[in-house]
Amino acid sequence: MENLTYPILGGLLIGLTTSFYLITTGRVVGISGILAQLLFNKCRLLPLLFIAGLILGGSAYGVLVQPSIPFPEMRSPLLLIISGLLVGYGTRLGGGCTSGHGVCGISRLSIRSIVATMVFMATAIITVAATK
Repeated sequence: MENLTYPILGGLLIGLTTSFYLITTGRVVGISGILAQLLFNKCRLLPLLFIAGLILGGSAYGVLVQPSIPFPEMRSPLLLIISGLLVGYGTRLGGGCTSGHGVCGISRLSIRSIVATMVFMATAIITVAATK
């Protein structure tokens, strides 16, 4: 059996973080919403800390744990910018990002989030099946 320590710890931290954020701000965690708060609201400390935590946490994991997943080759900066803009547009069009719908929306029993997550998952399954 695989070592389940990291996935269980990660899941607990995600659950605690989303609960803490909802209790302290009254808002649902979703990266697109947090980024919008950082860019367009006057109160920017909590969104800034949240995004910094994502970056620092991922970086620390990569440095300290040395995951066995190989780092992808460098892509064109223009391709990355265009991809990021398309993802951002799709996120706004879909009323939130996958993390917001999947983690927070489903836990609130939001029909829109349940449907959106089913569409995300079905698309991912079809994509994997088509590319194998």
